Amino acid sequence: MIETRRRQYMFKKIAAIVAAGLLSLASLASAETLINGAGATFPYPLYSKWFNEYAKIDKSVKFNYQSIGSGGGIKQITAQTVDFGASDKFLSDSELQGAPGKLIHIPTVMGAVVVTYNLPGVPTGVKLSSEDVADIFLGKITKWNDPKITNDNPGIKIPDKPIVVVHRSDGSGTTSIFTDYLTSVNQEWAKKVGKGPSVKWPVGLGGKGNEGVAGQIKNTQFSIGYVELAYAVENKLPYAFLKNKEGKFAEPTIKSISAAAAGAAKNMPADYRISLVNQPGKDTYPVVGFTWLLVYEQQKDKVKGQKLVEFLNWSLHKGQKLAAPLLYAPLPENVVKMVDKTIKTIKY
Repeated sequence: MIETRRRQYMFKKIAAIVAAGLLSLASLASAETLINGAGATFPYPLYSKWFNEYAKIDKSVKFNYQSIGSGGGIKQITAQTVDFGASDKFLSDSELQGAPGKLIHIPTVMGAVVVTYNLPGVPTGVKLSSEDVADIFLGKITKWNDPKITNDNPGIKIPDKPIVVVHRSDGSGTTSIFTDYLTSVNQEWAKKVGKGPSVKWPVGLGGKGNEGVAGQIKNTQFSIGYVELAYAVENKLPYAFLKNKEGKFAEPTIKSISAAAAGAAKNMPADYRISLVNQPGKDTYPVVGFTWLLVYEQQKDKVKGQKLVEFLNWSLHKGQKLAAPLLYAPLPENVVKMVDKTIKTIKY
């Protein structure tokens, strides 16, 4: 009797071990492939939407994206601590040479950097010339009711208050686009400050990420700063209409963002490293940039490489339809064709 019970107990124990093993195997079989990325805050609202939508299509893969700024994304993909990086600043020759393998720029969409402000009672649409924007960030225009500003805005009651400048404190592709614009329109800015993801700001308070700058402006009356358009709209912040190369005040819209790419797209370099600021055209908004994903041509992990390529193909075609509702401009058709071929060069 005791022996029988002992055998029954052993059988139950073995069955439990086998069941646990099968459960473990089943969970391994259904385990998700985790793809890690980091970088630009500029496209984060769209990337977040893309990753959520793609998870419904391919349940075997999960994207973990850290919105830490383009500078951080470039550092992490160069160090190979993530599977892809994201940046609104294209890498320089020296940055590309410093990577342990061949890095490819994959343009995803285009976006606008807007000059946003907190002026109680003053709506969206304050008109600013390129000279005025540069002088505000140089610290030369210090009052909101400076004649240079009020002369361009008849009929708007602009307060007699000091301007509080807000800028990015971290390495940023948004900063790279914005300072590229200021450098192209103002010689003093070009000589004293220049362009890049991090610059020595003449004046102002720092905020981390597009989120941080938007938050600072929202909470600081009479402030002015720059963020990607989606962040201004999401935070219900007004934004300026900027004077473009043709002397017209342009509102940042999908149409005016796309207009900036129209000419540049015809002369698109094979590596997609091109600036879209201050492009010609009466309907063109002047502070526009591509945003890129940074991936290695030779993928280390076959499964991750395949899943990443599948996602890139989806984002290039079906994902583009999700761009405009979130205030990003889809890629021009000829650029889509080019990127199609570039994605095919990724090996895994």
